[in-house]
This record gives sequence, structure tokens and C-alpha cells, in this order.
Amino acid sequence: MKFVQGGDMDKMENKHEKDIEDNIEEDDSTDEVSVDELEQKIEELKKTNKELEDKYLRELADFENIKKRLEREKMQAVSYANEEFARDLLPVIDSMDFAADSAKKADSEDSEYADKLKEGINLTIEQFKKVMQKHGIELIDTKEGFNPHFHDAVMQVESEDHEEGEIVELLQKGYKIKDRVLRPAMVSVAK
Repeated sequence: MKFVQGGDMDKMENKHEKDIEDNIEEDDSTDEVSVDELEQKIEELKKTNKELEDKYLRELADFENIKKRLEREKMQAVSYANEEFARDLLPVIDSMDFAADSAKKADSEDSEYADKLKEGINLTIEQFKKVMQKHGIELIDTKEGFNPHFHDAVMQVESEDHEEGEIVELLQKGYKIKDRVLRPAMVSVAK
């Protein structure tokens, strides 16, 4: 066994205290690095969180826009669901109009029969028009002047009574359903 003398004991205690202080300093520097690293990590996480939040908000906005667009398209599909059916009915009403005009021009010996025929045809035409109007189908107006969105100029004619580009004669009636043209009105326009 080795005995430690008094001076050596003081040296050992000083050395031990110094080791403890060094350990404390190392722990402090380790803590400082850890705190710095943690603060840096927190900033990175905040940045990532902000990016993800922005991305989420953009995706949510895109979703809402798609939802609104699909709702609009659905409403349009419902509004115009009868468009093809209405387009198929147009030649029928044209034939009825033609028959009514022919009955007016007919020089029949039995004028009572011709009058009844005209009346029946005109009633049928009026029923067609009421049903079409009920479903948003309207006759395209030709009195307001030529509009290439609603009128189809199939011929140009000389006319002293009309200015250039004005509608001279309606050749075939045009129809629209709400704001969509089913068939443009065929017209002749002044040269």
C-alpha cells in the first residue's frame, strides 16, 4: 500500500477539481453545440412546415376550383340535356310552318276544309312553340340586324330598301336554347 503525503493529496484534489471543471466545460460546449443544432433543426422544420402548409393550401384551392368547375359543367349538362332532341324537332316544326303557308296559298274549292286545315296546323305549331319556350328554346330574332353568331348569310342580293349587310329575307328560321344556338337562321343579306 502506498501512502499519500499531504502535499500529494492537495495535488490530487486539484487535479480532480481540474478534471471536473474540464468535464463541465466539455458538457457546456456539447450543450451549446446541441442547442445550436437544435435551433437550426427547428428552423429547418419550421421552413418545411411552411412549405407543406403552402402546398396544402394550393392543393385545397385547386380542389375547390375543380369542384366549382365540375358543378358548373354539371349545371350546363342539365340545362342543355335536351339540345339534341330539340335540334331533331326543328325540321318537324319547319314542315308544319311550310304546310301552314301552303294551306294559306291553296286555292281550294272547299275553302271551309282549307280553313280547318290551316287552323289545325296553326294550333299544332303554337303547341310546339309553347313546349319549346317552356324548355328555353327560342326563335332567333332577325329584326335586330345581321349577327354572324345567330345568322347564316347564304346569299347576297341587291336591295334598294336595305343597307349593305342588312337582312333582306329570312329563308329558314333559326333557334337557340338558352344562350346556345341550335341552328342559325338562314338569311339573305343586302350587297
